[in-house]
Amino acid sequence: MTDMLERLFQLKSNQTDVRTEVVAGITTFLTMAYIIFVQPAILSGAMFHTQTGIDFGAVTVATCVSSAIATAVMAFYANYPIALAPGMGANVFFVLSALPAIAAAGVANTWQTALGAVFISGVLFLLLSVVGFREKIIDAVSSDMKNAIAIGIGLFIAFIGLQNANVVVTDPATGVTLNTHFASPDIILFFFGLLLTAGLHVRRVRGSILWGIIATTFLAAIFHNVIPEIPSLANNLTIQDSMLMTRFRMTGGVISVPPSISPTFFSLDIKDALTVSMIPFIVIFLFMDMFDTIGTLIGVSEQAGLIVDNKLPRAREAMMSDAIGTVAGALLGTSTVTSFIESAAGVEQGGRTGLTSLVVAVLFILALFFTPIIAMVGSYTPITAPALVIVGSMMIQNVQKINWTDYGESVPAFLTIIGIPLTYSIGDGMALGFISYPIIKLLSGQGRDVKWLMYLLAVILLIYFLVVRSQVG
Repeated sequence: MTDMLERLFQLKSNQTDVRTEVVAGITTFLTMAYIIFVQPAILSGAMFHTQTGIDFGAVTVATCVSSAIATAVMAFYANYPIALAPGMGANVFFVLSALPAIAAAGVANTWQTALGAVFISGVLFLLLSVVGFREKIIDAVSSDMKNAIAIGIGLFIAFIGLQNANVVVTDPATGVTLNTHFASPDIILFFFGLLLTAGLHVRRVRGSILWGIIATTFLAAIFHNVIPEIPSLANNLTIQDSMLMTRFRMTGGVISVPPSISPTFFSLDIKDALTVSMIPFIVIFLFMDMFDTIGTLIGVSEQAGLIVDNKLPRAREAMMSDAIGTVAGALLGTSTVTSFIESAAGVEQGGRTGLTSLVVAVLFILALFFTPIIAMVGSYTPITAPALVIVGSMMIQNVQKINWTDYGESVPAFLTIIGIPLTYSIGDGMALGFISYPIIKLLSGQGRDVKWLMYLLAVILLIYFLVVRSQVG
């Protein structure tokens, strides 16, 4: 078995081994397992207290199967430690923007038509991957901008982690602020996981992030069961309102039977999705997937040291993975599939090859039969939040690779770095950098240093925001 895995994934040449890759795969899966439950909650409308008509159980199966397919393609075809699943952002846009607009247009098969739009965007995505257009974009991005994307994603991941732990909360005056309720069990458990994981990481303990997740899960279970037995704690409003007491779900078993996928299987409506009114939605799904994936590939690959001479080997193969995933996901009954930034957690644990991705793909399938356990971990985000913060802190080290004295490079890089977390979107943050980069270079007399594709991208992105996004939202 070891020899076969060596032949498939070239473990030795990538300075890794089976154990390291397996631990990395488990770590990546646990940090992104929330999507198994968040995705159906969003598409069914349960998260927004509404009904979309999409079956919760069917979306759960579609999410796991499409994620497994796309991640397996990434494993065998591209040999990269990057996992894929239905993307956050695209799913919310699917429910809150696409579905109401389609319904307002009088289309009867609302969600089926939206899935048709996702399918078409996936096919277009596949064609762009086949002709190598997306690969050319990666090659056209300067080294400084590549590092800026990795840094921006690192900040984004850490920001998501702090939000998931309720350490950073919304504020009407400033947007976000620090949660000063440090007695909250959510914050206590988060810092327990963060400090433990950091300590293990400093000691170079293999699987430090995974051990942190396991330890935090056990402590959360203890807190959840002990607190109600202590009246002074049980009656505390801060504790009562905590995510530990309102969202954490103890497992009632280990094995479960997967739900039926039939309500969404091949239910997409391509005919209605090919109307003129659906073009803006197809374009948005396409752009969101394309730039989120490019950003994630660059960021995670930069972190893993996979970029050679400012180029990503097998970029076309990697791009094909999420295009295939999006097409498969639409056929199965879920929204756009894309590369997940949580893959950086597995990379930080030493994942360097497609074996890491293969482990994630297998776990997505097994999750269908072990949903009680996955539900317990996924129901309580402070468990995996420390992993995101640790990974974010590791990705920040790319800041030393940027040439800060060359303002033609550093200003667009800075806009990218702050744009990704502040817009809460990898694609939108990259767009700020991609639009400003050729303009600043041109105005500074360094226009010849910019590849023609960057000028084209800047024009396309400007048209996209002015004509499409400004109209749809």
